Amino acid sequence: MYENIMFEKRNNGVARLTLNRPQQLNAFTEEMHMEMLQALKETSRDGNTRCLVITGEGRAFCAGEDIQGLGEETDHGEILRKRYNPLISAIANLEKPVIAAVNGICAGSGFSLALICDFMLVSEKASFVSSFMNIGLVPDSGLMYLLPRLVGRAKAMEIAVLGEKISAMEARSLGIAGRIISEDYWESEIEGFSAKLALMPTLAIGLVKRYMNESFSVTIDEMLSKEASAQRIAGLSKDHREGVAAFFEKRKPHFQGR
Repeated sequence: MYENIMFEKRNNGVARLTLNRPQQLNAFTEEMHMEMLQALKETSRDGNTRCLVITGEGRAFCAGEDIQGLGEETDHGEILRKRYNPLISAIANLEKPVIAAVNGICAGSGFSLALICDFMLVSEKASFVSSFMNIGLVPDSGLMYLLPRLVGRAKAMEIAVLGEKISAMEARSLGIAGRIISEDYWESEIEGFSAKLALMPTLAIGLVKRYMNESFSVTIDEMLSKEASAQRIAGLSKDHREGVAAFFEKRKPHFQGR
């Protein structure tokens, strides 16, 4: 079914989407975008899938757009509207936790893909670069929105304009990456972290994701109102009832994401 990605659903509630063009450093193509969108739709619809991991095959996470397929008359704006924007929006609005497991080179719109995910676990050999300026383009796919919110405007301008490579260690110190994982423990750490998220109350995580994304564009009073609405929904969920019951029964809760 998929030729440019691998998509696997596991019995522990975790799905893994692997960009699978290793010889091209997992650079994006139109076909890859369509397959990723399909996998995201499957993830959204499947009640048994509680967490999604996005990673890359080989030595790269994603090198951005495959410019081999572009020409002088290419309408880059139309490519963004047709392919990139729906993909970034789908991840942002997926009310399940999404982990970027950045295994290596992460450049251009691949950098944007990693930033839009809710958690970023980074290999010690990973590196990040906003490579748009190298070919006379501007950062896209949400990078100009996301990056200054993480590192501040001044540092975001340096990253976006100068295009200097950022190491895994620097990415963590800047607040871009959450955790750095050594190569020896890469798979076990990713599996453990994603399995932990899949056992948590997914509905509540989805609400946190939704309203935290909105928090940058509303007042504190509006946010307080949104939090109250979210808490009402969470308070009526089966997971809340299970959590309270487990508390009084002195046992671990068994959440179902409902």
